[in-house]
Amino acid sequence: MTERLCGFGGLSFSDVLLRVTGSPLVGGNAVRILRDGKENYPEWEAAIGSAQKTIHVEMYIIHNDRTGRRFRDLLAAKARGGVAVRVLCDWFGSFGTWRMWRPLVDAGGDVRYANPPRFGSLLGWVSRDHRKLLTIDGSLAFISGLCVGDAWAGDGGKKDASWRDTGVVIRGPAVTYAEEAFAAAWRLAGLPVPAGERSPTGEAAREGDVDLRIVATSPEIAGLYRLDLLIAAVAKDYLWLTDAYFLGTSPYIQSLRSAAMDGVDVRLLVPRGGDIQWIANISRTMYRSLLEAGVRVFEWNGIMMHAKTAVCDDRMVRIGSTNLNVASWNRNWELDVVIEDKGLAEATKEMFLEDFYNSTEIVITGLNKVRPARPLTPTGKRIAASSGGKSVIAGVVKVGSALNSAVTGRRELSRAESASLLSIGWLLLLFAIAGVFFPGFIVYPLAAILGWAGIFCIVKGLQLRFWKGRRKGRQSIPQKKT
Repeated sequence: MTERLCGFGGLSFSDVLLRVTGSPLVGGNAVRILRDGKENYPEWEAAIGSAQKTIHVEMYIIHNDRTGRRFRDLLAAKARGGVAVRVLCDWFGSFGTWRMWRPLVDAGGDVRYANPPRFGSLLGWVSRDHRKLLTIDGSLAFISGLCVGDAWAGDGGKKDASWRDTGVVIRGPAVTYAEEAFAAAWRLAGLPVPAGERSPTGEAAREGDVDLRIVATSPEIAGLYRLDLLIAAVAKDYLWLTDAYFLGTSPYIQSLRSAAMDGVDVRLLVPRGGDIQWIANISRTMYRSLLEAGVRVFEWNGIMMHAKTAVCDDRMVRIGSTNLNVASWNRNWELDVVIEDKGLAEATKEMFLEDFYNSTEIVITGLNKVRPARPLTPTGKRIAASSGGKSVIAGVVKVGSALNSAVTGRRELSRAESASLLSIGWLLLLFAIAGVFFPGFIVYPLAAILGWAGIFCIVKGLQLRFWKGRRKGRQSIPQKKT
């Protein structure tokens, strides 16, 4: 990754990545990739049990279920033993779990919620702390796409019973950068981590020979977005991506299309449906544009594909919390590790190949339809495609693609797609008629939004007029020099 880039003033690719992400390349690390809850959770539990000084958890979701309570009890036991335990949950992702944490708080642990709604910021609360981080004693870090809950733990090892996800465990100097990211987020939710508990950034002992970057992003800091665009632009042989909630922007969609049309093997693996169905439906409207350019699209056959992973040209791997959508790229607090190591890239590629085999490829048929291909049997033959779920998928793809093309004008529509547009048109017309005869259907939600905005403006205006005015009035007036 140190080759010079022509036309960029002799900059190395590593220099370019530093400018794009704002994160330095850190060497001397030992890294292992952990697949799914069955590999991640036992490692997390063992690490918590070994903690001597600090345990820091920054997690979008910790469910109040069997798995969540098990981790809580492990943390409470360490807090009673004198370990400083700090847990930062997202207010929205972990909504309604405060009572769950009483045993940990009573044991001396500290639990905070990130970015709750407040009058000081009308829409600021929509940004989420979407990170998934666990650090132990400043010397061990886990970064992943996994939250804490039964969905990731699965059902007794039953095949496809748990969500598919990926994480990494890191030892070495890079851990201090993960701790730095946690400390910054922790400070936003209250008092800071005591300075005496923090190690100087990058000064931990070497544990291996892996080079990587800890990329910690926050709202309006689109470091991962710039990185994803850059990697799509410089990929030479292949770029394979897994994402849970794919809603690519137009520039990113075009970057994938351009790479594929230039001969790069671009593949995208996404859930068939998942826990947020409407995102999957919108994602499918983007398939045709990608497929026509040569991008291969796969849908996971299991319950949920939740991993956020990329591998490029046997040299770079990205694993973490960032999804390929605007919320993750530009609105949330996210945390990813970008690994520059050939051995780990090859291992990730093998993991992708296994995932592709357990997925169904989406293709454009000879009749110009976007359809799931018939999956392969172990003997290499196609099996008969079932109706039901896959026919629903095909219908959504067809309707979404037609609507997207009609609105944007990016491709010429065929006569066969008229039925899709007529269906959409009648549905929109029915909503319009409902708005005329049942105005409350539209007015009440709009009134609630306007009312909230009005209250916010009044409170903010009163604060500016009276509270800040009095504070300024108390300040001493500087004396003129004579």
